[in-house]
Amino acid sequence: MDSIIEASQNSTERANQSGYSRKIAQEIVDICFNAGISLAATLPDDWIAHTIACFEQDSRFAHIPVNREESAIGICSGAFLSGTGSVALMGASGLMTLVYAITKINYTYEIPVFLMATYRGSLDDGAKFHVSNGLYLENVLNSINLTHTIINNVMELSKIEEAYHHSRKISRPTVVLLPKRLLQGKG
Repeated sequence: MDSIIEASQNSTERANQSGYSRKIAQEIVDICFNAGISLAATLPDDWIAHTIACFEQDSRFAHIPVNREESAIGICSGAFLSGTGSVALMGASGLMTLVYAITKINYTYEIPVFLMATYRGSLDDGAKFHVSNGLYLENVLNSINLTHTIINNVMELSKIEEAYHHSRKISRPTVVLLPKRLLQGKG
């Protein structure tokens, strides 16, 4: 039990040092709950450190930190089969590694999975080493016809719930991309 509390405190400390908006993170988590999501499988990324901490500390959610993107997909796919609403939360580069898992498992067996990912390499990013994510992420998603939307500002946060329900309606994965400005509370 001590290690869980310690890990939660560490997540909060990392989030507080990140410069991203706790308010936006909490809004994202509340929207997920209102959509019917009760499980979050997450991979660390400093842009979403507050969002991860909010999921982790919110008793409305089962939070499962994972170390591989495929694990998040597997957990969320299993959650769907058990009737549990879920979200896989990760960085853009991790999302791009999921082409095989999504096309092999989720497309073949029509298992909807809802994903949210940082939009690394977007125009507001500014980090040169993320440029390739910005250049190729949407092309990769389009190449496998993976439905996705970009939440550019706070007024568009309701698209999170829409995307989650759309995934269920079409029995396929759906992705919400979260740009830096939004997560910083500037969008």
